[in-house]
Amino acid sequence: MAEERLIHLLNTTWMVILMQVLCVRGSKLWEVPTAPLVPHANLSMRLFWEPQCQTQLRHLQNEARITATIPPKLEGHWVSSRCEVRPGPEFLTRSYTFYQSPTRLFRALQHYYSDSECHIPTYSLVIRGKLRLRQASWITRGATEAEHHLHKVGMVIHSQKAVHHLSTRLPSSCLGLKSGGHLMPHRFYELFNAKAEKDCLGALGFSMMELELLRVETHHHRHSRPAQELFLGDVHTDWNERVHHRPTGYQEPLQNAMHHIHPCPVCGLVYRASEQHPPILPPSPSIPLDLNGNWVSQRCESHPAVLFLTRLFVFNEEQRTWEGTCQHYSDPMCRQPSFTLLASGHYVKVGQSAKVRGATALVFKVTRAKVIVYDQALLRELNSMQNGRCGQPGGWEMGVEQDITWTNGCDALGIQLPHKEYELFKMGIDNKGRPLLFTGERPTDGSSPDRPAKRPTSFQTPMVQCSTRVRVDPHYSSYSDHSTGPKISSANALHSSLILLSVLNAWCWNIYLF
Repeated sequence: MAEERLIHLLNTTWMVILMQVLCVRGSKLWEVPTAPLVPHANLSMRLFWEPQCQTQLRHLQNEARITATIPPKLEGHWVSSRCEVRPGPEFLTRSYTFYQSPTRLFRALQHYYSDSECHIPTYSLVIRGKLRLRQASWITRGATEAEHHLHKVGMVIHSQKAVHHLSTRLPSSCLGLKSGGHLMPHRFYELFNAKAEKDCLGALGFSMMELELLRVETHHHRHSRPAQELFLGDVHTDWNERVHHRPTGYQEPLQNAMHHIHPCPVCGLVYRASEQHPPILPPSPSIPLDLNGNWVSQRCESHPAVLFLTRLFVFNEEQRTWEGTCQHYSDPMCRQPSFTLLASGHYVKVGQSAKVRGATALVFKVTRAKVIVYDQALLRELNSMQNGRCGQPGGWEMGVEQDITWTNGCDALGIQLPHKEYELFKMGIDNKGRPLLFTGERPTDGSSPDRPAKRPTSFQTPMVQCSTRVRVDPHYSSYSDHSTGPKISSANALHSSLILLSVLNAWCWNIYLF
């Protein structure tokens, strides 16, 4: 019976989504799905005992700090703030210009590199097209859906080595080369022309589907001018799927060239660059991987499958142990909690990555886990499970943690214990000199990196170190004070169903354990 109810709930959820999407078409394109804010949760988990970590998490939920408007105002120049790493791996910097309406035209520069420092450029792409904003997204709250149309795409190659590499991927006939002709560095080649029906982009795995989902945030600072960030849609981790992937999460944001974070030396380099003169980023110091201490999210993170979350992890290098808390929310400001995943285990450093310079390969083992639920729909379904394979049958309570270790995880949540994952970590430094921890990007299809071949080649939004002190509880009793969290209002029914749908498809655990 429980399984039948789950199937019925999934069908009902998709019907609700379809109805909402259909209803939004018409004169109310910018009707934003809203819900009244519930009071802040009393999530005083003892894992958050460090004052610096508590301050960072409260900082993320400060409503006055961050504003976002729908539809977003895109006009202006937006640039990368660091060397970006995409699945593959691909290393690049981006420089996008959106022109004022009514033209809705854009010009994008993408500079690609052979190294993870973005110090050795290989080629640059010049992309021109038109963007039409459609409507507020009913799938990813706070985002705007859009349609893009490419007009022209051109390429400039920057070295003889890159010429040799690209000549094996790009057919000469597609590039307009004469018989026996060869690619040349620093020469402009047209890869795509909509009017001429010319398309050579497939060999590069090129896609601008990232423009199909957008969000602009303005960050207000007490002692400096506001900074604006542009979030564009995520890139699929599977090379074969990225051309058709419709994003539901975001990449690392681009900075407004006139209103960016300070200091941002990379912003200026990318802003002044061109396709003939790509930005050469300065080499960053090589930082050995030292996980000791507490690491916390820098922002309310958005990931595919309608997930908004914050992460907090504690590592003990001497004992090779870790503890983690992933707090999931139903809103893009991380103020309406849905559920919390609490886990612990051990890890082993394997060695330096052969694909991403400066990164380290690790293997993590998850041995214990607990869950705290704040969503009524999810609570009902967990209590309907009678097979005893998800904590205490019928014993789930709102805001009270359940230990699911003794049932070897939770089938309904897609959690299996013990569980092993193959990870990729890298250290960095932010613009304020604070240590950053980059953890591997999770597979877009929701699977787990449970074998070496699925080890990530790119990274999630980095966490910042909020304390260097380590206090790991070997008995795993430090996660919760059994506080009662808020109930989700009925106005959040659609997004509660979406959260539940994601959980039942094992997205919540398998994607964002780290």
